[in-house]
Amino acid sequence: MFTISSDSSLLNVALIHRYLAEESYWARGIPLETVQRAITNSLCFGAYTPEGQQAGFARIVTDKATFAWLCDVFVLPEFRGQGLSKQLMQAVWGHPDVQGLRRQLLATLDAHGLYRQFGFRELEAPERYLEIRRPDPYGAPTAN
Repeated sequence: MFTISSDSSLLNVALIHRYLAEESYWARGIPLETVQRAITNSLCFGAYTPEGQQAGFARIVTDKATFAWLCDVFVLPEFRGQGLSKQLMQAVWGHPDVQGLRRQLLATLDAHGLYRQFGFRELEAPERYLEIRRPDPYGAPTAN
């Protein structure tokens, strides 16, 4: 059984950085300093094995009153297929700091099925959303 915690002092920042910089499609090449700053300024969740090894991660950017953006979610390959992503999402969206928000957003290339189980749908009014997108902010190739 895995344990989910929002205690940032438990996070293995080196492991998180390595996954994001080398294995993720969305943050390839991200500098360690950027990951550290993002963790410091976000509500973060670690998923841990009974032995304390970090197995997954999720980060929420939020004002804790009206808005939350879920990002940097991953489960390490060796722990996939055990229901950990669902357990992680239950802990994330059950956290007291993200209750009663007006809007929760995320972006995903390949995990629509997981997030739909937690109420996410396509944008109701995509014409209202604008973005500034920097496809190569860290100097490494990334997927769209």
